Amino acid sequence: MLSHGHPKPARTGRPRSTAADEAILEACRASLVDLGWSKLTMGDVATRAGVAKTTLYRRWAGKNELVVDAVAVLFDELELPDLGSLSADVQGVVLQFAALLDRPETRTSLMAVVAESTRDDALRTRIRDSIVDRQKRLVLLGRQRAQQRGELPVEPDEASAASTADLIFDVIAGAVVHRTLVSAEPVDEDWARRFTVLLLAGLGAAAAT
Repeated sequence: MLSHGHPKPARTGRPRSTAADEAILEACRASLVDLGWSKLTMGDVATRAGVAKTTLYRRWAGKNELVVDAVAVLFDELELPDLGSLSADVQGVVLQFAALLDRPETRTSLMAVVAESTRDDALRTRIRDSIVDRQKRLVLLGRQRAQQRGELPVEPDEASAASTADLIFDVIAGAVVHRTLVSAEPVDEDWARRFTVLLLAGLGAAAAT
């Protein structure tokens, strides 16, 4: 006899474990520091994380995807401070970004995945989607606060505003990454202050044109 009651909800499988995800991503970063990109395997990460290798493959298709996510969660730690002025906010996030890049697991993971992406277009797209585009939130928030304080003008044209946000992000990220990872020079408070003066002077000049 058929039942006409409410249908049972469809089974969606075992829910993902946040603790397991965190352990896997941490193990991935540790493996990169110890082994480097070429020797890193999903099996090694699974062993370090204390999970079955099948657990990794249920979450990530392969090493590329896993490493990008392992890097992305580190950058998600960045927060834009609200220090009362655009200048102070920029200096604060620059110092925070530099401190993050100074951590061995961040430095090794980021450089490895960026180097590999030069030979893998899909990996480059994943980096842009999972890291770059997500971190543009800091620029958008900083600009919104500055506009509310009257420090920056509002750009009424959406396309122009988006282009400006991209440029600001590229300048800040490019300068800090080059300074810390390529030149291997410190990003201290004096450097952050001078960089911020230069950046804001450029924004002021662009707004006046």
